Amino acid sequence: MAQVQYYGTGRRKSSIARVRLVPGEGKVVINGRSADEFFNLETLRTILKQPLVATETEGRYDVLVTVEGGGFTGQAGAIRHGVARALLEADPEYRAVLKKAGFLTRDPRMKERKKYGLKGARRAPQFSKR
Repeated sequence: MAQVQYYGTGRRKSSIARVRLVPGEGKVVINGRSADEFFNLETLRTILKQPLVATETEGRYDVLVTVEGGGFTGQAGAIRHGVARALLEADPEYRAVLKKAGFLTRDPRMKERKKYGLKGARRAPQFSKR
């Protein structure tokens, strides 16, 4: 018999996370490694569990993630977004809770491009009077 799976794609900056929720005992596996092994900061581990805590489903699903691109903070944010979307697919009644907490909103902030004539996005060359 095929097992029920819920999918969600999360994005943050240049990170993309493909999240699968499988009924289980609450394991989090990221790119084949445990969450504790993948993220060595406790704050990042709490970020990715926020949607599960908000909907009180923390021990009900195993979270299987494939994440790529960006840095570890962006990846944690992408995973959080993906988990929230997968939970919404699992039960549409979670929408109000997730929306109120802001987990369904894609964070639009991106790195600003470098402009010509400047050293960075806004950093101008050093000014000298003489």
